[in-house]
Amino acid sequence: MRNMAALVFPGFQTLDYFGPIEMLGGFRDEIKIVTVAKTRDPVPSRHGQRIVPARTLSDASDYELLFIPGGDSALEAAKDPDLMQWVRNTSAHADRVMAVCTGTVLLGMTGVLDGRRATTNKLDFNDTVHLAPNVTWVKRARWVQDGKFYTSSGVSAGMDMALAAAADLFGMQAAETMAEECEYNWTRDPDDDPFAALAGLV
Repeated sequence: MRNMAALVFPGFQTLDYFGPIEMLGGFRDEIKIVTVAKTRDPVPSRHGQRIVPARTLSDASDYELLFIPGGDSALEAAKDPDLMQWVRNTSAHADRVMAVCTGTVLLGMTGVLDGRRATTNKLDFNDTVHLAPNVTWVKRARWVQDGKFYTSSGVSAGMDMALAAAADLFGMQAAETMAEECEYNWTRDPDDDPFAALAGLV
């Protein structure tokens, strides 16, 4: 059983969070999802739903898996030095680290992605990647794997990334079965990214 810290902060993007959680949470005998936040107060999403954290940043950082959603407020969350240090500590211990959309920029701002390839939301790409200048940002990618780090483009791309991580952890057949159970058309090719062109990046 692997413990996965699923970080939330005020204004997190709902599909960024719940899409990958649906995919990874299906492996209930292999992954225990622990929602983590700054405090134990309910945390509102961008759309107003509130989620109650199970742990706070001060409780632990020894998780085998780390998941970070995005949202417009991710860059505001990145101003919190305690949160950023927790991400650094947790990333150092974790076997796999996953981030979606602007959550990838937050992750990059901690320095743990320095010298690594990563991607993020294409609509915000040029306005955000300068915040983590030592990351090798990939303009055209649905998601990117570099070692233990998985990063994805915007919103729905996080589900494709989560399934790719699941395939790495549990095998391709298990990931394909999970996608089928969710009636989800999994984009398996990480380079299948029409949104990069739509955003004028390529």
